[in-house]
Amino acid sequence: MRTTREVRVVRRPEGGLRESDLEVVETAVPALRDGQVLVRTTHHSVDAAVRLRLDPVSPPGYLPAFELGAGIEGLAVGTVLESRADGFAVGDLVQHARGYRELAVVEARGAALGGAGMLARLDPTLAPPQVHVGLLGGTGLTAWAGIVAVARAQPGETVWVSAAAGAVGSVAAQLARARGCRVVGSAGGPEKVAYLLDHLHLDAAFDYRAGLTAGLETAAPDGVDVYFDNVGGDHLAAALDHLRPFGRVALCGAIAGYDTEPAPGPHNLFQATSKNLTLQGFRAGAHAARADEARAELAGLWRDGRLRLDVASYAGLDLAPRAIVDLLAGRTRGKCVVETTEPADGD
Repeated sequence: MRTTREVRVVRRPEGGLRESDLEVVETAVPALRDGQVLVRTTHHSVDAAVRLRLDPVSPPGYLPAFELGAGIEGLAVGTVLESRADGFAVGDLVQHARGYRELAVVEARGAALGGAGMLARLDPTLAPPQVHVGLLGGTGLTAWAGIVAVARAQPGETVWVSAAAGAVGSVAAQLARARGCRVVGSAGGPEKVAYLLDHLHLDAAFDYRAGLTAGLETAAPDGVDVYFDNVGGDHLAAALDHLRPFGRVALCGAIAGYDTEPAPGPHNLFQATSKNLTLQGFRAGAHAARADEARAELAGLWRDGRLRLDVASYAGLDLAPRAIVDLLAGRTRGKCVVETTEPADGD
């Protein structure tokens, strides 16, 4: 029987996630049935939201928690080895939602990861796999949905993006700037601030650790029109104070509470009422019908050199637990990816 390796949950995290909470084990590959394909995964997307599924119960309305002793999942890109599904052939480059395993049996039909991870053929001439897994995959779709579909950012508006040195944040910030907005980014530490200014060429950037209020007053003295929220907690509270009347908030994530005790909600939520603000939460899967539109715009900006996504790459599935921990601890920049490019079964 063919075998593979996968990442499994050993124990529920107590506080911050530790590498020892996860393990990489060998397991059998199920026989392929009609409507399925076998994929050799080469690039696994490491996303902060995986942490939400490691607790005993995931947030209401979100994807179910991972079971103890079971494999975890995430978005990934790979090559079809065998196919018993119409529309997919051996050699196809595909996106799927059965990452964190080297060989994956994937259903060709049906929603996965809330609609964002459906098995889909990718165009290898559009970009290499490492670009598909991040910029043209779930990361790019999330950033595009938040800036374009949810916040409806317009040329000339001021957009603040938190965690702007991360995967989604960096794409959202660059996309807003490419669409004619004035973009302010925040991140933790002077090195990340320098990255936002010198490499992503944002209009302004500040270190949130030095003070959110002071940073915003300096970077956006006239206020902001759009806030792209990756952090939640005190960042969202600061945004409510600095948003202009009729401003919009795209609630993408709340990483401040993923790996620690969740922070209390904003104390100043009435600002949303007094300023006629719009706060809208969203998940990429809800905008999957526009994925081709998003991918076309992002690919065009990437080819023109107007949008970049640096990759923090970890070589081999054995390093997946470390990659997840490093991402949650803020030790990565850009897109975090685990690569498993060597054949997993010796062929």
